[in-house]
Order: sequence, then C-alpha cells, then structure tokens
Amino acid sequence: MLLASLWMAVRITPLQSVTAAGQTVEVGAAAPGWGLSGPGEMDLFGQTISTQPQFPGPVRPRLRLTHITANAELEQLLGSSDKSSAGVLGRQLSSGWLRYGLWEGAVSAGIVVMVLAAVTGLRRYSLRRTVIVLSTGAIAMTAVNVVGFGLLASGTPSALRHVHSLSDLVGRSMGYPVAPADGPALSGVQAVVIGDSTAAAIGNRPVSHPSALDQACGRSADSFAAQLATVNNWNVLNLACSGATVRTGLLGPQPAGPLSAPPQIAQLQRAPKARVVIVSVGADDLHWADLTRFCAASPTCDDRVTDAYFQQQTAQFVLDYRELLTQLAALPGHPAVIINQYYDPFGPDTSCLAAEHVDAAKAKTLQGRLDQLNTALKQGADAAGFITVQPSFAGHALCSPEPFVQGPKDKAPLHPTAAGELAIALADQQALFRAEQAAAAAQSSNGQTPDGQTPDGQSAGGQSAGGQTPGTGQS
Repeated sequence: MLLASLWMAVRITPLQSVTAAGQTVEVGAAAPGWGLSGPGEMDLFGQTISTQPQFPGPVRPRLRLTHITANAELEQLLGSSDKSSAGVLGRQLSSGWLRYGLWEGAVSAGIVVMVLAAVTGLRRYSLRRTVIVLSTGAIAMTAVNVVGFGLLASGTPSALRHVHSLSDLVGRSMGYPVAPADGPALSGVQAVVIGDSTAAAIGNRPVSHPSALDQACGRSADSFAAQLATVNNWNVLNLACSGATVRTGLLGPQPAGPLSAPPQIAQLQRAPKARVVIVSVGADDLHWADLTRFCAASPTCDDRVTDAYFQQQTAQFVLDYRELLTQLAALPGHPAVIINQYYDPFGPDTSCLAAEHVDAAKAKTLQGRLDQLNTALKQGADAAGFITVQPSFAGHALCSPEPFVQGPKDKAPLHPTAAGELAIALADQQALFRAEQAAAAAQSSNGQTPDGQTPDGQSAGGQSAGGQTPGTGQS
C-alpha cells in the first residue's frame, strides 16, 4: 500500500513552477522506476524527452517548459549570459524539486491516512486504536518518502543546480544566432512568410517573373502570402521553400536543386519594419511525405516500428522548434508571429484514395500523427506568446466535390490548391484581426484610444497613429 500511495502521489501532486533565465518551468517527479539511476523527463511542447543528465534513485525529476522570454532565454541557449546569473536556473530547479518533495510527502501521507481511516471505520476500531493505526501509517509513508527522495535521490538537487539552461537538460541543436543575410534592408516589406511547401504553395501557378530560387523552391502566385498581400495592400516577402525544415531551411541553408537557399531567418532580418511573420513548418521535419507513401504501400501504418520512428523524429523536431521560437521572439522590432498549424487533408471520406490503398483506418492514423505535430506547434507558440492558427478544410477535404487539397494525380498531392491557400490566408487574416482587437482593448483599458493615442492626442508606444495596422489593410 505504501508503494502504491507513493506512485499515486507522484501522479497527482501539482508540479512546482519556477521562473529563471527567461523561462518558466514546472518541476515534479516522473513515475518511479526500478533502476537505481537514469535520466529524468522533459515535457517539451507535449513530447516527452529523456534528459541529458542522469539522476540517482528510482524517483527522478520531471520538468515541463511552459513559457519562454526570448532575450534572456537566447542568452542562456547560446551560453553568452552574465556569468554571475549562470546558476540561477539550476538553483530554482533545485528549490522547486525540494518543494515538490515536501508536497508529495504530504499528499502521499494523506492518501495513506484516508485509506486507513476507511479501514478502521469499517472494522469499528476504538478511537485510541484508530489514532495509533493512522499515526503509524503516516509515519511509515513519511519514512518511505525520506528514503525515496532524501536518501536514494539525495544527489538530485546537486545535479539540478548544475543546469544553466534548458539546453543542458535536452542538448543543444545549432547553438548560435542566425545573423542577418547580406544585402540592403527591405524597408518596404510589411509581412514575411517563412516555411515549407505549404507556404510556398507548390503545385499551383508560378509567380510572375520568377527568380531561379523561386522556381527551385516551388513558390506560387496562389500562395497565402500572395493572397494576404492582395487583401491588405501589403508588400509580403515569401521566403518559403519546398522541403524546408527548421534546421535546414529556416535556421540553416537549404539545398534547392542546383542552388543553396540562405537561411530564411537570415533573409527575414533584412526586413526590419515587417510587423507580421507567419511560419509554416514541421511536416518535412517529420518526413511526412515518406510516412504517407509508406502508409499507402503497407497493409497497415500503425505498426510499432513506424510509430517509434515518428516519435523519434518528433522529439528532434521539438528541440529544433524551441530554438526557432527563441530566435523569432528575439527579432528586433518584435513583430507579431503567427504559427500556422496543418489542415486535415483527408476528412471523413477516403473513397477517392482506394486506388492508392489508403482507407479510413490509414487516414485516421496519419491524421493522428498530424494532430500530434499540431499539438507541438500550438504548445510551443503558446509558450513563446505567439499566435496559432488552425486552418479548416471542413467540407473541402480530398475526396469532396470541391477539394482544397491536391489529389494523387496532381502536381503536389496533399498540398493545398489555390482555394486551400485562400482558406489559410483567411484564417491568418482573422487571427490578425482578433489580435488587433485585443490590442485595441488593452490600449483602451490603459487610457488610450483605439487608434493608439492617449486622450491628450499623443501617440502610444512611440508609433505613428497613422501607421498601417496588421490585419486591416488600411493606413
């Protein structure tokens, strides 16, 4: 009963929140194991990752990242912060672990007392005997916790104190800021789109007078970037490239046919006055096209080997995605950032995919994996304070009469059609409008007028009241 109470208490005791080094982390304990040492657990945007440090004892830390503050976190990520504050995060994590241990001890003792109280009540023990039984149970449970947390895990606080950044826990990816690309500033750009083939709108009409890189990346005149430019009368810079991943494409250079596309983040920084950045990334990180083809060719696509491969790719993606979010949040000018999630390409009807050997069960498995990616995208954006958008293709999935998705015989199967790109643009437009309304409401509550002026007519935030507002298309 004591071990069961310990297991239950670990599951239900609230994690302890600590804030340091530009991030907020919740600290608790993972489910007890049988080994005498091993890694802890890091919950990063819904994906459980084993920590780099090893911890003693069967009860090891479980940590969950809930908030990123860009500048301080970027310094910690890159190891360039003030040395005097380098140990702040570790000390806070150690303190959180100790607080959690005290709470867990109280919860587990409470569980034991409640169970024993029920037993003594049913057996009609005398008051004196009941007190003895309950006291003995609480003392025994406390002793188990002293052994589990105080003795076997006595090295955990010290190990946590050596953590200077979350990169010490989960490992570093690239570990450096992406410098701006060479070239003149693109001061006339109001919005920038970065990402993969969905943002490039591959398979649709090519852009007018395409450059060699436009052609290599598959950029289209029907992209949601082009749609937003038309609706808002914006100059939108579309840097998206088919096949782009976070590491190869956004944060690093990307081979594109005979060319090499510079990092999209580097190109983005040439537009210092851009007030909106829209991101579409993740599918190529998880090798979505390969998983789809394998699923179609196999009798089933929910086997353990494929799932293990997908989980491994997802774990690597969230590490890279965290670095992308950090560098986006540290952009000069602090533009509004929208993270686009992926649409459901299949819908309830899969009859048109029979020749491709994709049935409802396979489509459900693939959509479940896409949902997991979308969860990671949303949780990461929430932690960084960004906007997330979930485009809906309801009623216009692949096998519908008017699909928003290109079919198996089209140039880019499962990618949006021109109508699908328009649906994504509308979803982004609505998100920008809601963000504008929220900002106006916040200004009004602070004594400012909705146009960004204070009651005495002064412009708020150092910005011209006649400046263009994202999401309205008006000056």
